[in-house]
Amino acid sequence: MNIRNARFFRWYRTLPIVLMVLMLALSLGIDYLPSNMVRSLFFPVSYGERIDDAAKRYGVDEHLVAAVIRCESGWNDTAQSRAGAVGLMQLMPDTARNISDMGMVDTNKYNPSNLTDPATNIEYGTAWLSYLQSELSTTDEVIAAYNAGLGTVRNWLAEPGSEGIPDAITYPETTHYVKRVNEALRQYSKYYPDGMNVS
Repeated sequence: MNIRNARFFRWYRTLPIVLMVLMLALSLGIDYLPSNMVRSLFFPVSYGERIDDAAKRYGVDEHLVAAVIRCESGWNDTAQSRAGAVGLMQLMPDTARNISDMGMVDTNKYNPSNLTDPATNIEYGTAWLSYLQSELSTTDEVIAAYNAGLGTVRNWLAEPGSEGIPDAITYPETTHYVKRVNEALRQYSKYYPDGMNVS
C-alpha cells in the first residue's frame, strides 16, 4: 500500500467519528435554538389547521396525526407507495372505503377516492387513527396497527406470553416505525404545545 492510500484510509476511518460528533452537537444545540426556528428548520408542518380540526373531531392527538404524516410521507401530499398507499397519511384506498362504509366520514364533503387531496387524506387518516384507538389500548398499539394492520397487532397481542407492543412485534419494519413515530410525536408535542396551526 502506498503512502497516498494509507492517508486516505486514515481519513476515511475518522469520518464516522466526525459525523457522530456533529450529530451530537446538533442534538444538544437544538434545545438552545428559538422554538420557531426549530419548527421551521426541523419540524415543519403543512395543513396545521386541517390537522387540528380533524384531530378534535375524531378525538385524536393532533401531534400523533402530524407524526404519522411526517413518517409516512414526509409531508408530500402526492406520495404513493409501491403497495398503493396514497397521500400525506399513506392510506390504502380500501381502508378509506372501509372508513366511508362505517359512516365515520362525511362522504359528501370528503370523497374516499380523492386521497391525493390533503384535506380528504387528513380526514380519512385521522378517522382511521380514531378507529384504531377505539379498538386498541395504547398509543404504541395504534401506531403499530397503522403500519402492520389491526389484525396483525391483535395476533401479536394474543400470543402466549405476549408482553404487549412494542415487545410483541415480529416485523422489523414495524418496530422501527413505532420508534420513529414516537420520536416525531415527542418532538411535535414539544415544539407545538398549543396545536399544529402555528405560523
